[in-house]
Parts: sequence; structure tokens; C-alpha cells
Amino acid sequence: MGISSVVTFFEKGGLFMYPILVVFASGMAIALERWFHLNRVRSVNRKMWDVLYPMLDKGEFDKARTAISNDKSTISQMLEKSLASMGEVRRRKDIEIVMEESMMDIIPQLEKRTPYVALLSNISTLFGLLGTIMGLIEAFTAVANANPADKATLLATSISVAMNCTAFGLMSAIPLLLLHAKLTSTTGQIVAGLEMASAKALNSIYDFNKRYFETESEFPDENQQVSSPEPQLGTAP
Repeated sequence: MGISSVVTFFEKGGLFMYPILVVFASGMAIALERWFHLNRVRSVNRKMWDVLYPMLDKGEFDKARTAISNDKSTISQMLEKSLASMGEVRRRKDIEIVMEESMMDIIPQLEKRTPYVALLSNISTLFGLLGTIMGLIEAFTAVANANPADKATLLATSISVAMNCTAFGLMSAIPLLLLHAKLTSTTGQIVAGLEMASAKALNSIYDFNKRYFETESEFPDENQQVSSPEPQLGTAP
């Protein structure tokens, strides 16, 4: 299909072809922006995790905190509060709550604007159907006042033109739906990776806290007075 054929197809679709084009362009812009953003987030998270995991595994939490403070990746945002709470919480559940709170802040950022791609896909389809319906109404209105000999030809031509709007609406909706599915899948992969990282980090932090508090309990407080047994008075043998 050449450029002239595309232009002719667009012109014959009627007035509603323009809203469909605007919706399609808006959806593609959002989808492409989300595509590059999510792929960048996934790549940065993988690189940062490759740096952080050896530190967490060896118990080098000070180095991990320093690395996180200089990084803006989502995995650093998730682990920042957890590493900061070390030494303050003992129970594993408390550490899990800190990580869950961080995840609740991160997931909406990953899903940001993605639902609009599916919404614009549906709007594109509806605009196509609306344009077809309006075109058919105009066609039947024109046929009602036309010469009987020309009614069949006029009706067929009008219906063909009206169907262009539906076809363009579907051609716009299908790519947007596919991109929405891909964006949703990529977001799910990133969230799964963050959950895996949080589980491994949780185990490392909990084991460290457990050893820390157990070691601390073995040594009494320096300020605590140790009572010595009182001498008992008695008669010398």
C-alpha cells in the first residue's frame, strides 16, 4: 500500500479518523516512554544488585549503605530503609514490614501511566465504531433521497467508506493492546526481581541482627552493678 493509498484511505474515513489518529499517537508516546523507562530500570537494578549482593552476603552492611546512598535505582530505594533499621528491630516480621512499605512506594511508580495505554486502545476502537455508525446514518439518509436506480451503488460506496473508520480504529487499538501486555509483563518481571532481592536481603539482615543481639546479651551492661555475696558472721571454729 503506497502513501497515496494511505492518504486516500484516511480521507475517506470521515471526520472521526482524526480523533483516532490523536488517540493512537498519544498511546504510542506513552507506551514508548514506559518501554524505555522500564527497560532502563530493569538494567540498572540488575547492575546494582550484582554490586550489593556480595556485600550483603558477607555482612558488609556499611559498604552497602554507602553504595545505596549514592544510587537512585528502585532496588536501592527498597533496601535503604531496611538497612537503616538494622540494630533497631529484632523480629523478622518488623524487617518485612519495612520492606513492604518500600515496595508500596515503588510499585505505583513502575505502573505509572501504563493503564492509559489500554484505555486509549479501547477509546480508539470506540471512536472507530462511532465513526462507522455516523457514516452509515449519513449513507442511509442520502440513499433515502437518491434515485432508485443509483441506490444500490450509492449504498455500497457509502458503507465501504464508513467501514474505513472501524478498520483504522482496530489498526490503532491492536498495537496499543500488545504494547500494554508487554509493559505489564515487564513491570511484573521487575517486581518479581525486587521481591527476590528483598527476600535475600531480609535473610542477610535478619541473620546479622540475630547474631548481634545474641552477642550483646552475653555481655552484661558495664553500668550494671554486680552484687557480691555478703559475708556471713559466725563463730570461729
